[in-house]
Amino acid sequence: MKLTTVLKSAAAIAVIAGSASAATTLRIQTHYAADHPSGKLAAQFADDVETMSNGSIDIEMFYSSSVVATMETFDAAVNGILDCDMTGGGYQTGKNSAFQFVGDIMGGYDTPYQQLSWLYYGGGYDAAQELYNKEGMQLIGWWIYGQESMSSSRPLAGPDDLKNWKFRSPPGLETEIFSAMGASPIVMDFTEIFTALETGIIDGADASGLANNVGLGLYDIVKHATYPGFHSMPSDHLACNKMVWDGLSEGERRIIDTAMQKLSLHTALSNDKKNAEAAAKLQAEGVTLYDWSAEDRAAFRSRAQAAWDKFADTPEAKALVASHRAYLTDLGLIK
Repeated sequence: MKLTTVLKSAAAIAVIAGSASAATTLRIQTHYAADHPSGKLAAQFADDVETMSNGSIDIEMFYSSSVVATMETFDAAVNGILDCDMTGGGYQTGKNSAFQFVGDIMGGYDTPYQQLSWLYYGGGYDAAQELYNKEGMQLIGWWIYGQESMSSSRPLAGPDDLKNWKFRSPPGLETEIFSAMGASPIVMDFTEIFTALETGIIDGADASGLANNVGLGLYDIVKHATYPGFHSMPSDHLACNKMVWDGLSEGERRIIDTAMQKLSLHTALSNDKKNAEAAAKLQAEGVTLYDWSAEDRAAFRSRAQAAWDKFADTPEAKALVASHRAYLTDLGLIK
């Protein structure tokens, strides 16, 4: 073999080896299990990024909060234990109440598409980014599965049915809104819901979306639910350590952003389908579903806004509330 041919072959091998060694590994944790529908969507996101980047980005996905507890994921990314957090901003309200308004606006938008449009077309991305950047993180995007459903042992046809209704609630803003409407929220761990319903400690629960509630077996016990829901629509996020994010090339950042937007769309679409199938199944089994009227939703939204103002106790939170209020007005959801 000629020397020039050997040298060219060696150079080609060196280029290939250099390209392989230049791959960036992103360690990302999600609270979803690998076999959960959202976990499978997260896996597809990782595969999309790796494929579109032609191997320049490798994603190591950790499921079921296997590295640190769910609430600690954000800090783990800030401190370099992980690179990115795929849980949700709502877990970080202890840092700043503003995270409530990027995590679960509560009583705000009717659909995930409206909520996503605030992020991309209502000035939300820049407003939220300021909050994340102050913590050393970069918000990449949201994946929103849609409205959650309330499950109940008694009718929930409208606001009047909330009076003296004992239900499992997460802590924070939700307890303030429902207490103001006459309900009795009881903060308890997610894992305690089934037994509390079974023993009558609570009349109902705020757990998850309709299809997920079916999976939990809640409607084996209670026979009433709100659907499609009105009160809570959590935004799961992808947020990365800002230094890690800034260290990626523009092309790599664009690939991740594009894959995230695909994840956002398919999360909403797949849950629309699953919830519709669950609704048909439950109604056939005798479960009553309540779709609150526009007037009743407006009444809840009004109560929620009063709670927003009370809860928003930092400049960043007040700015986000003002931004949501302006965009909800543009959409005609508030006057």
